[in-house]
Order: sequence, then structure tokens, then C-alpha cells
Amino acid sequence: MVVILDRGISAHHKRAVRAFLSEHRYQIRELLQDGEPIIGAVGGDPLDQRQVEELPGVTQVIPLNQPYKLASREFKGTETEIAIGPIKIGGGRLAVVAGPCAVESREQIFEVAAQLRESGAVALRGGAFKPRTSPYSFQGLGKPGVELLKEAGEHFGMPIFSEVVAAEYLPMLADCVDVLQVGARNMQNFELLKRVGALGKPVLLKRGLAATIEDLLMSAEYLMAHGTDAVILCERGIRTFETYTRNTLDLSAIPVVKKLSHLPILVDPSHGTGRRDQVQPMALAGVAAGADGILVEVHPDPDTARSDGPQSLYPGQFEKLMRDIERLAPVLGKEVLRLPRIDGPGHPAGSMPDAAGEAVSVAFQGERGAHSENAIYQYFAKPRPVPGREFQDVFRMVLDGTVDYGVLPVENSLTGSIHQNYDLLMQYPDVHIVGEITIRIRWCLIAPLGSSIAQIRRVLSHPQGLAQCARFLAGFPDWEEVPFYDTAGAVAEVARNGDVTQAALAGAAAAREHGMEILAEGVETDIQNYTRFVALARDGQAQVADPTRASIVFSARDEPGSLFHVLQVLADNNLNMKKLESRPIPGSPWEYMFYVDLDVPAERALFDHAMEQVQAAAASYRLLGMYRSNQGR
Repeated sequence: MVVILDRGISAHHKRAVRAFLSEHRYQIRELLQDGEPIIGAVGGDPLDQRQVEELPGVTQVIPLNQPYKLASREFKGTETEIAIGPIKIGGGRLAVVAGPCAVESREQIFEVAAQLRESGAVALRGGAFKPRTSPYSFQGLGKPGVELLKEAGEHFGMPIFSEVVAAEYLPMLADCVDVLQVGARNMQNFELLKRVGALGKPVLLKRGLAATIEDLLMSAEYLMAHGTDAVILCERGIRTFETYTRNTLDLSAIPVVKKLSHLPILVDPSHGTGRRDQVQPMALAGVAAGADGILVEVHPDPDTARSDGPQSLYPGQFEKLMRDIERLAPVLGKEVLRLPRIDGPGHPAGSMPDAAGEAVSVAFQGERGAHSENAIYQYFAKPRPVPGREFQDVFRMVLDGTVDYGVLPVENSLTGSIHQNYDLLMQYPDVHIVGEITIRIRWCLIAPLGSSIAQIRRVLSHPQGLAQCARFLAGFPDWEEVPFYDTAGAVAEVARNGDVTQAALAGAAAAREHGMEILAEGVETDIQNYTRFVALARDGQAQVADPTRASIVFSARDEPGSLFHVLQVLADNNLNMKKLESRPIPGSPWEYMFYVDLDVPAERALFDHAMEQVQAAAASYRLLGMYRSNQGR
């Protein structure tokens, strides 16, 4: 049963509820669900739920109808995010776990780990104990293999996954391995599941060769009932009458599991097909079906592998798979999880940099001289700007640690929000807003040296630039207006061409950067032309002291008055709303997310309490960031 408690329940009454349930032999889990304090109680003696509802401080009791209780969405409606060292699995992320079927030598595991790290894998898998069909097949290196795997993981900064085949190995594995893998053959070894669950460590649970989806979730229940909340499910194919592939990869199980359970699920196309040529398409299909990531076998030389060589990818094939996943992720609105770069700057920051701090690298979209670069110099004391071609490149560089921070435009006073960047903020849950910069935008008509306005026939700029200079351009109806990916990039293109009939609309800095001539300055339609930029940092990289502004996003429930109820929470808590804007939810026609900027009161606890109420009233909620606004409270 799920026991929903009063928000203001006293510690005494909460202890009394727990004691009552414990007396009736219930296993108890306490958590916050949609902003409500709840107690999950499973097992135990039969009880009339009214006995629990009558206890002081209890609001409601909801029976759990599924045979699996803790793993079901009835128990927890939001997706579980599992933290493993520097990464989180679940919650809109795509995690790629890769490595050889078996650890064979130090040279082999270090070689493949280096290649995987460079290509984008976030965790290293490898077997030290191998349950093989034939007793004469390679059984793994045992404890030395675990030690080699641990050494490689520590050297490359990668969490490690490895299989446990017997309870006797648990003490040693628990000290060395970040995620314990329970293989398909042990999925219903319930005594082993009890012992593994009791360790409280993250567990990867593979679906058995002939297991139903309910069987898989019941095995997850064993793990959760005995102590761990961090269970990652894995679809790795089931046995059918088909012989062309090793197993039949049941991709239909993925959306079913996502509907029934809050636990994340990975897909293993290596075991699911047993054929190297099938791994890449089935991995992409699994991601498209809704998996939270993939588990794939990669070997530096599959032809000499001592285990599962025919289904292991070559490192080059894995590199291509990662690039394909990165192209697919934006379509699905998901973030491809990345590790911080080992050779990156690695400047952990407790606050935003100041004049006394050391130089920081800051990514921006565009070429040198762009308005975004100007914003960087106005905000950071000692920046080292790093250009990227696309807005998404800024998120990727922040996420993998190539740079310390990123800066992106989100709103213009004349043309409104830059919706693509708001959508990217939703796609990358591990990147947060940590600062705000508003700058005056002055547009210049820029051309090669020796040009004149009379010679111009073609003007290049970002669509925002063309729109913000519409009145000036209207005075030259014969000019061809050419949208370009970036304002400073348009200047660079005109400079490369050297054509005196071409010009670009950009800032004065871009003209200086490329040695060009400014033919006209201040050509924007409205002098009150400002662009708001945000500074971005990876989760945990920067904590902002005394924030004055917060940005959130939520979706409303599909019921009358749902948006009003959320906004009423803000009003009741005296939170000043600075912006409200709706955006379509990708892949869900006629459904919308609402972006809100709020003043943060001096007493932070008031804001935190209000956000708990927003979570309870909304269908979904995310805090995009808290920062000091340059617009005051």
C-alpha cells in the first residue's frame, strides 16, 4: 500500500505510522512523491486500509494492485534516476555502457577502455566470472579480472559493471564494482537476489531467456524488497523458435516496462542478436523504443576474443554507433550522457568566477566576434571563449567538460524567445542555468574594405539579425536577404568571398575580427534592442550563492483548471512571476510545457516549499536553474 501523509505531519505521528506498519510486519520505504510525503508498505499481514487511514497524520491509503509493489508506477509515478559515480541513468538521459564480454588481460581492458572513453561510453562493462554453457569454455579470470577492471575504471574515470554469478563472490565484488550485474541465467535465483539487494548497491538486472515482463519485474521486486532502490532493468533478448539470431530481441518490452515501472531500462543488442552486423541497427531501434541506454560488447580484436567475439563490435563500429545515437537523441528529446573529459579544464567551482579567479573556458555558438562572445566578456572576468557551430554544441561541450561554462541567448526584447534553446534546456537535464547576462544589441552593415552601400546587392545574417533590422532593410528592396547560421559566421563568409556586392549584418566586434569595413552602424529597427543570455554549467559544477531568480518548466495535468492550480501556488506563496511562456512538447501534439521565470525570495526555504507544491500540482516539473539576475528582484 501507499500511505500518503499530511504535508505538516509531526515527527511523532510519522514515527507512530511507521511503528504501526512495522508491528504488522510490513517493509517500509519513505520518499517524496510529486511533492507529497509518502510511505510505501509491502508484505506484512492483511490489514483493512481504514485502520491505517485513521492514524493521525495520514491523508490517504492507496492499495497496490500489481504483484510487484516497489517496482511499479503505482508506488512511484516519476521515473527513477540512478546515480553511479559521476553519471545518472534514467530521467531523459541516454547512457551507453560498453566493454568486452570478458576481461582477458590488462592490455586488452586498458586498450578497449581508452577507445570507449574517447568515443563517448560513460561506463565500462566486463566479465570476470563467466557462466558458460560448456564447462570447457573460458570461465573468466576471476578475482584478478575484477581487479583489472577496477584499475581500468579508475584510470579512465569510468564506473564499472560486472556480473555476479554466486553469493560467495559478493564481498569481493562489492568493494570493486560500481554496478553488480545479475545475468539472464540468474534472474530468478532468488536467494542470490536477496543477498545482492541487501548490499544496497546499484544492480543491473537482465531479463531471463524465457522470462515474461512480469517475471523480470518480480525479480526486481526481490532486489528492492531486500534493500536496494537502484535497479536498472535490461532487455537482452529471449529464446524463441528463431535460429538465425542468437536470441529474439523483444523491443516491445521496452515501452511496456516504461508504462508499468518507474525503473530505467537498458537494451543489450549484443546478446539480443548474437550477430555483429545486427547490433548497430537494433541498438538504435532500442533507443527509439524508449530505452534509457544501451549495453553493448566491444573488443579491440573480436576475432581473437575468448568469449562472444561474433557479437562484439570493433572500436570503429562503436564510434559510428555513438555518432548515430547522438544524431537520433535530439529527435527523441533526450540527452546523450557524457563523462567529464579527463584532459578538460576540471576547475570545480563553488561559485561563479570573479576577478580574482583563474581563467575559465566558455563555449558559445557562432564564430569569433559574435554577440554571444561579447556577452561572455561582459559577464566573466577572465574568459577563454570557445566557439561552436550549433547551439547544441555548447551543451555538449559543457556536459563533457571540454569547457567550464557555456553562454547562450534565450530571449530578445524585439523578437521574443529563442525557442530552440529552451527546448535544448529540456533535453539536457544535467546542464543548468547559473547566470544571466543582458546586453544591448547594435547591428552594423559590414562589407569588404573598399565597398559602399551603393554596391551592395546581397545581405547575409542570422534570421534574428534580419528580423531585427527589418526597417533598415526595407529601404533597400532590391537587396537579397540570405539567412545564415550565425551573424559572425556571415561576416566570415563575406570576408572569404571578398565580393564587394555582399554584406553582413552583425556586431562591430565581428568586423574587427575579420578586418572588414562598417558601412552603417546602429541599423536595428528599435534602439531598445536587448538580448538576454544565460550562463550554463554542468550539474554540480557551480553553486550560486544567494540566487535572486529561478527558471522552471512544468506541464499541466489534463484536467480543468490544472494550469490555474499551479499558478495559484505561486500566488499563494507570494512568488513574483517574471515570465510565462508555453511551448509544444516534442512528439506530443497539442500538449504543452510552460516555462516560468520567478523571483527567489531572500528566505530560500519559502521558495523550496513552493516548488514542492508545484511538483504536486503539475504533471511534470523541472528546475532549470537558480542564478543571480541582473534585472533585480
